[in-house]
Amino acid sequence: MLLDRTIAPDFKIIQTVSLPEPKTYKLDNGIPLHVINIGEQPVVRLECIFDAGNWYEKQLAASYFAIKMLPEGAGGMSSHEISEAFDRVGAFTEMTHTSDRIGIVVYCLSRFLPEVMPLVEKLIRSATFPEKEFQELKNITIQNLKVNKEKNAYLATTEFRAKLFGPDHPYGQSQEEQNILSLRIEDVKEHYDRFIKNGRFTVILAGQIDEADVSHVNAALGANTIDNNAGEVSFQPSGMYEGAEALVERAESVQSSIRMGLVLFNRHHPDYFKMLVTNEILGGYFGSRLMKNIREEKGLTYGISSHLATLRNEGYLMIGTDVKKEFTQQTIDEIKKEIYRLQTELVGEEELQTVKNFMAGEFAGSLNTAFEVADRRKVLLLDGLPADFFNQYIERIHSTTAEDVMAMATAYLRPEDMLTVVAGGK
Repeated sequence: MLLDRTIAPDFKIIQTVSLPEPKTYKLDNGIPLHVINIGEQPVVRLECIFDAGNWYEKQLAASYFAIKMLPEGAGGMSSHEISEAFDRVGAFTEMTHTSDRIGIVVYCLSRFLPEVMPLVEKLIRSATFPEKEFQELKNITIQNLKVNKEKNAYLATTEFRAKLFGPDHPYGQSQEEQNILSLRIEDVKEHYDRFIKNGRFTVILAGQIDEADVSHVNAALGANTIDNNAGEVSFQPSGMYEGAEALVERAESVQSSIRMGLVLFNRHHPDYFKMLVTNEILGGYFGSRLMKNIREEKGLTYGISSHLATLRNEGYLMIGTDVKKEFTQQTIDEIKKEIYRLQTELVGEEELQTVKNFMAGEFAGSLNTAFEVADRRKVLLLDGLPADFFNQYIERIHSTTAEDVMAMATAYLRPEDMLTVVAGGK
């Protein structure tokens, strides 16, 4: 039987998705442990997450170096010995850093968790911060920074955030060579002592897990007394970006990176789900209006997108693309035109339903593994969102109407208020 490729295959609209509930324990010292016990493979992922990112640091870059230095020496072990100990059991480690949080992530076979946990405990409780490795990390960071500063995309994005929030705001800060050079190891140790060694943190364990694994985590991480709470730290965006334009000139560049957007809100806002749909139509997926107009019809770029960045304390919209210099202003004008269309013309039912189906399918497809489920649950646990937030995701997406999309675009997508940053030239 020949397949008629002119006929689209049948499909079923996804109406609901149920996110597995974690089981929550308290370690002996009060640290919360959230266990997501699912998966068919005998592997686990351990995450120790600290509220200790840029938001909490006294010295710029102290949080980054504090977490990155942990595997360079701890508990009488050298960096080589630590690496070898993890390698011996096939464990993969990652030290993560964001503006809000830092974390230790370890992947390993379930049966090796008893051997991994004492190593993790050493990283948290007895990091040594050797001077030689500290200087090497500074040099590597500076070299990477120099490479990044040759890229229009990096320059546009960092300048965009600096203008959006202000250069002194944790969400607007970026690494600079002078800040790295002036950073003292004492600054890094102070951040470590306060927020990692003696700080409160959250543990998330995902994969094939039994009660013995919980006991291993408690034995390693539940013994020490926690005597510090980060407390509340408050920053406000500068609020001075509305309608501003900024150019990061690079005369030798033949292309320009464009970033446009404005401060919005995070997942706690009542319009969050409606805004997700609106953003998806504008530039959130390959079939979006920005892609159809600027890539497919005009041929000005290989790709253009918009996304809602949802941070712990703020959120923002950013539209980004790369074009030839001579097409910069035309591209900006076309972006504004597509936003005005959303404000003045109702989205057609077929286009709206296509977007909803895509979003529902993409969300359901992102929950295939224990680690992907843990990533979703982690958002709820760390940001204080309702337990059913993602369970109602698809329902809220499908309930968004064309009128809602127009209202969102009118209320929040104001081209005249948007910050526009161009790196390269115009």
